[in-house]
Amino acid sequence: MNITELLLGLQAQHDKTAARVSELRDQIEHLTATLAETEARLADLATTRKVIAELAPAHDDPEPPETNSVYQAIVNAFNKHPDLDFRARELHEHLDIPTDEASVSVTRARLARLLRQGFLTQPGRGRYQKRT
Repeated sequence: MNITELLLGLQAQHDKTAARVSELRDQIEHLTATLAETEARLADLATTRKVIAELAPAHDDPEPPETNSVYQAIVNAFNKHPDLDFRARELHEHLDIPTDEASVSVTRARLARLLRQGFLTQPGRGRYQKRT
């Protein structure tokens, strides 16, 4: 094999790898957008549930107290540390609540809701801080 054939082989491998990188970046972009849409939908469903619960007749069961207490714990954490920003998982660790993915995902939706309500700001992707 001469040097020209070797260089052509390397160029072909480079082109194939560059194409794969491009495909993977496209997949990441798609998954990131889908995740953001799904988290927003989850937060919207939680908000809808809360609004319906507030409008429901008084004899219906109220929102579970653990949900209210978790929201209160989140708000309290941001009130105590207004200059800090947290990721959802860091907030769970700070509050000493379970860090399993399902729980953290619910907290991400809660944080997104607090962001939309204007209580929080988002200084970076996935980071939340109290609005001052």
